[in-house]
Amino acid sequence: MKYNMNMKNLVFATVITGLLASSCTQVTDKAKEEAQKMVSQTNEKVQEVIDELGLVYVEEGAQDIITYDEVNAAQKAWCDALVKIGKLKEEGGDYRSFAEQVLTDAYNYDNGKVFFKPTLAFGDQTFRNDKKGALAYFIGGDLEYPNDKGFAMAPWVKARYDNAGENNEGIQIYGSVAITMGNVWVTDKNGNEIMVDKTWVFKKDNEGKLRIIVHKSSLPFSPAN
Repeated sequence: MKYNMNMKNLVFATVITGLLASSCTQVTDKAKEEAQKMVSQTNEKVQEVIDELGLVYVEEGAQDIITYDEVNAAQKAWCDALVKIGKLKEEGGDYRSFAEQVLTDAYNYDNGKVFFKPTLAFGDQTFRNDKKGALAYFIGGDLEYPNDKGFAMAPWVKARYDNAGENNEGIQIYGSVAITMGNVWVTDKNGNEIMVDKTWVFKKDNEGKLRIIVHKSSLPFSPAN
């Protein structure tokens, strides 16, 4: 369920009280002290309401607020798409067109900037900030990216994600922008599973669709024995 909260009425008394406490010369010291106490108590009540309802406070005029459900749905859709690209390749389907459509639908390449650091990219081609480079990483076959074999071509038969912490603790929401931190597990057809560390930043566009604007992926650090 999506909540959008107008805080004006809720904090109006706080603002007025604060002004009285700071600017009215006729107010006694005791009255100022009581007013400041009221400000503190009101702020605490506001925060309690925000925490209880799971709301995210944004300034008036901000774009539509992203919800936790939308973020989780976008992450699951990404995992499902990764598996489908490889499945189409195995079945002789048009995996290239599907992969291009995934990049169009899930990422922000057609609307603005995307910062993409793939798991297995390195050197001068570590960062894939255009759609062409991202496509090469996922499906390979691009002479400009000779080291790309196609991450989605494994193929993976299963992909799942989990954000850090409990109960959406691994998701931060700031109005129309959401940040996630956690892991993605991919499983090949022999049952071998690989875990990668994953950070995503999503932005809700003017049509209400979440798009990836930052995607950082890496293998977990393993200290030498």
